[in-house]
Amino acid sequence: MSKRNQIQAPKGVSEYVPPQSRKFESVREALLAPARNAGYELIELPVFEDTELFTRGVGESTDVVSKEMYTFEDRGGRSITLRPEGTAGVMRAVIEHGLDRGQLPAKLYYSGAFFRAERPQAGRYRQFYQVGIEAIGIQDSALDAEVIAIANAGFKAIGLKRYRLEITSLGDAQSRAKHRIDLVSYIEKLELDEVTRSRAEINPLRLFDDKREEVKKQMNKAPLLLDYLSEDSRKDFESVQKHLKALNVEFVINPRMVRGLDYYTGTTFEFVHELLGAQSGIGGGGRYDGLMSELGGQELSGIGFGLGIDRCVLAADAEGISFDQEFTSDLFIIPLGDESKIAALTIAQELRNSGLRVEISFGDRALKGSMKAADKSGAAYVIVLGESEIASGAVELKEMSTGKTTSVTLTSLQKHLQSVSSK
Repeated sequence: MSKRNQIQAPKGVSEYVPPQSRKFESVREALLAPARNAGYELIELPVFEDTELFTRGVGESTDVVSKEMYTFEDRGGRSITLRPEGTAGVMRAVIEHGLDRGQLPAKLYYSGAFFRAERPQAGRYRQFYQVGIEAIGIQDSALDAEVIAIANAGFKAIGLKRYRLEITSLGDAQSRAKHRIDLVSYIEKLELDEVTRSRAEINPLRLFDDKREEVKKQMNKAPLLLDYLSEDSRKDFESVQKHLKALNVEFVINPRMVRGLDYYTGTTFEFVHELLGAQSGIGGGGRYDGLMSELGGQELSGIGFGLGIDRCVLAADAEGISFDQEFTSDLFIIPLGDESKIAALTIAQELRNSGLRVEISFGDRALKGSMKAADKSGAAYVIVLGESEIASGAVELKEMSTGKTTSVTLTSLQKHLQSVSSK
């Protein structure tokens, strides 16, 4: 096929092929392991949902809903949206399947692709990958701290060092109502375009998240929600900080943080990497007290996070972190002839069933070419399987790193490979 007719991936899509995919896999597993260790269980979500889930759950004033969603009408005339984030979908599933009526908190983790129609740039993709957790049904500052610590442990497991944790509190309904009065009064005096003012009327906190310099400058002296916290919210935020200090999780307080989604309340946090430039956020989350009831469920609180796998890969590269990315197999089998191929397939299947990684040389290559393929594969050992080896039931097992050979019977091959691979 000529290059002119070659079909390429859509612009702004992050995809991973070997060897980069091995790095992606290492990062994803490092981020998920602390959640599994803390008792979180897997939830697999639809890639698309009814659009109303996100307009109600995420908030119409957010950039995600107003500008960035991939929304289309299906054949039944229903409005469908590719998921732009994970929490709303998790909450919908918890309500639909009655997980909120069982043991609480419901502790769930997920991973997968998410979609936002953004202008592509480094670390900002139209299809991107996240892992996330949600703890639903219990309001406890100790749980808030544990969730934050789980995210922090994931970054530590990758080996990241050049990041900081920023935290704040968006308070309770009483705190936000009191703050809103003064914030709206302040905003009314600002010079804003009509679209920005309309967004502010829906949720005035959105202006703290505006990236335009002219808006940031005008919001520089805006009243801060942290100064309006009710007594209960203030005590809760202090308790979260106390627990984080006990867990040796370092943080700084950012009173201007609001995050990009409307459902956050109370504890809110973001991890920022100092080497990633404009797209410095590698993960974040917070508590959401009213989301379940907004979606038709009980009045239960929850807290969770989403961590960006793509950005963590970029952060690891920026810090020069290397992974054990070389693909290696335990054994490479070189069959000589058609009958030997049948025997090779049988032997490989038995060894693979025991947990060993085994490859076979295909394509009737000459012995010299097959040995080169074995070397390139990174295999620890290689055997040549011909008529004489099948007849005798024994093979010469060659260690690729040293060239040393050992005579091994086919019946003892599995035991021998398992003993050397465990060293």
